Amino acid sequence: MGELNVDCLVLIFDELRTDKKSLHSCLFVNKKWCNTVVPILWKYSLYNISDQVEEKIFNVILSCLPLSSKQLLFDNGIKLPSTILLNTPTFNYISFCKFPENEIIKKIIEMVLGNVKKYYKRNLLEQEIYKLFISQCKNVGELRWQTLQPLSLFPGASTCFSQLYNLFIDVYSLNSDILYEMAQICKNLDSLSIHNFSKDLPGLVSLIDAQVNLRRVNLGTIFKGDCEELSKALARKCNTINYLSFNSIGTISPSFLISLVNLKWLSIFNNEVYEDIEDDIKELQQYLAISEFPNLQYLNVNGLSCFKELSMLIEKTKGNLSHIDIYNVDKFFARNTGMLIKAIAKNCPNIKLLFTYIEPKDFIHIKSLLINCKYLKTIRLDSLEFFVDENDNNIGDVLLDIIISFSPKSLDDITVSKGWRFSINAFERFFESYRERPLNYFYMICHGRNYITEEHKIMVKQYIEDGVVKYSSFS
Repeated sequence: MGELNVDCLVLIFDELRTDKKSLHSCLFVNKKWCNTVVPILWKYSLYNISDQVEEKIFNVILSCLPLSSKQLLFDNGIKLPSTILLNTPTFNYISFCKFPENEIIKKIIEMVLGNVKKYYKRNLLEQEIYKLFISQCKNVGELRWQTLQPLSLFPGASTCFSQLYNLFIDVYSLNSDILYEMAQICKNLDSLSIHNFSKDLPGLVSLIDAQVNLRRVNLGTIFKGDCEELSKALARKCNTINYLSFNSIGTISPSFLISLVNLKWLSIFNNEVYEDIEDDIKELQQYLAISEFPNLQYLNVNGLSCFKELSMLIEKTKGNLSHIDIYNVDKFFARNTGMLIKAIAKNCPNIKLLFTYIEPKDFIHIKSLLINCKYLKTIRLDSLEFFVDENDNNIGDVLLDIIISFSPKSLDDITVSKGWRFSINAFERFFESYRERPLNYFYMICHGRNYITEEHKIMVKQYIEDGVVKYSSFS
């Protein structure tokens, strides 16, 4: 029987990458197997490290430091174990590794320096470790830049980062020149996440402008600021950006939204709390109302009450929306829930998931939603507690009867609010209607009022036992 060639061995060993015990045993078969297994073992060596082997791996990494780095650390009072100082690695292990996240570097520093708090020592050791990886790692695809170290200025950066396609930047302490250097190195980013920014940085703008096919952008910050040039840079990428996660209300002008005509995915999160936030929210709502995203497929809005503007946005889509998730709205200012449901019913025939809030007076619009949206599989209808009318007896029955009569066959995941009253008879009618086509999931949520009694709970549990409901919050 002939020997397997190296390519076949690589395929086989790569399938065993999570079975490190078996891979280790392969090291001792022969030199060919050893040379093939070592790169695979080290490719994943810095992920899911057990406590038992962590120190050993870190020591091997430190042993790979060049003599100049070891001497520099020694001269600055940073003592490495003598075995590291004298050891010459058998392989260039670093060249096999994926580029480490900052947490790994921090752990190595803690192992070496322990309780030593002197900043210059920690900074120097961190610098030399990053220099080691940048000099040896080639064609890194993903980078989380969460360190003050000027990674783009270290020797080998142009080779290490030229093929980056996914870049996460915490820009809080990075200066513009460092980002400008990265713009000269990587030009093929597919995904860019920018966090903790509060002012325009020319280097960051240059980085965005340098990208040829930037598709995914994630903007997140806890700071209020003024980033007009960043907004303009994103607008200049309007032809390629099709994914946007936006958590920067009050920091970056939302004017760039109207340019993103090819957007397929939009997530907006509002977690900001400051005095003039209402003005910034109004500005965002104005741009949402006039924006057009005809190819939009996914819409997620968290922490904003803008049902009217979202309705206007949905009316300008071309029927491709499959997921709409609206959560954690400011209930005091919420209006126009019926307008939203009508817009979805008319313009989203392919919708599969809908999470939203609704007022009881708008339950009637759920009928047209269920009739027109034949592929709807998951629905969550939450109450706006501020609008609950204490005089509405068993108002939840109206909603359940509409679902019973008009829900498509695909709908098997239903969540409704405990903030509406439901009669026991309506509950029974509802579950009996699903006896021939069981629900996969039935859940009830509570954000205040709770009108679900022990009798309701007992009934749901009985239907779970009967197999009418597979999973439930009552199980």
